[in-house]
Amino acid sequence: MKICCVTFNIYLCALALLALCGCETKQSKETDPKKQLSILRLHLQSSGGISGSGLEVPIFRAKPVLVEIEKQSFADEGDIIGAVLQEQAGGFAIEVQFGRHGSWALEKATVSNKGRHIVVFCSFGQDRWLAAPVITKVISNGRFVFAPDATREEAERIVRGLNNMAKKLKTKDNWFER
Repeated sequence: MKICCVTFNIYLCALALLALCGCETKQSKETDPKKQLSILRLHLQSSGGISGSGLEVPIFRAKPVLVEIEKQSFADEGDIIGAVLQEQAGGFAIEVQFGRHGSWALEKATVSNKGRHIVVFCSFGQDRWLAAPVITKVISNGRFVFAPDATREEAERIVRGLNNMAKKLKTKDNWFER
């Protein structure tokens, strides 16, 4: 009887140790700033002409506004060279610098869609539609600036994750330095 109890306790201790190690590793990845990654996708507001061609998404958490968007994004994190958090009057904004392909896609979208929205989706530990700025001018320099529906800590986490993702993907256009 004693042998069975000792063997059972050894297996129980080994299982508990494995569970603790696994939990610690997952938690340390989430809190390690160098391993945090963010995904960013830019979608155009749908023209609304063809029924069912778009997808309705909620913008703003406090008072959600539904915006119909095109399902396919025109730019994503693979096109990003870097991101910074900017101080602005009354708050902050995220500036994203796109590489050659992303700059071209952003310019193309802003040339032909004035008055429509660019809807920003981000995944940074949680998935959220962050903003929907109206296109007022052509963006030809590849720099997209938006005020996110996020706290400053979340915005810092997003920027850090976008920069980590850009380093990880090592875009062809790494000539951009801040």
